[in-house]
Amino acid sequence: MVARIKKGDQVFVNCGKDIGKTGEVLRMLGSSAIVQGVNVVKRHQKQDQKNEGGIINKEMPIKLDNLMLLDKKEKKPTRVRTKILKDGKKVRISAFSGDEIDA
Repeated sequence: MVARIKKGDQVFVNCGKDIGKTGEVLRMLGSSAIVQGVNVVKRHQKQDQKNEGGIINKEMPIKLDNLMLLDKKEKKPTRVRTKILKDGKKVRISAFSGDEIDA
């Protein structure tokens, strides 16, 4: 099975408080992902030897259902299709432009 969204992809938020924002996927967590600059909350952090204490901004996970992949050419959100190549490899295809995403 080919994942619709992977780490390092540029995504568009199509639902929630951050609707319309874009960012890079930093980490995948099952059915959710952490996106840079999206779903940012303030957290109180206790001081320790490594970190300074205080109130920090932290990105929280967002459901994959609320994310759409950005087309590299047009910079617009697109749905993702899969295609099996002649050598048996599965690749992701942009439904908007028809180009391969995993080039």
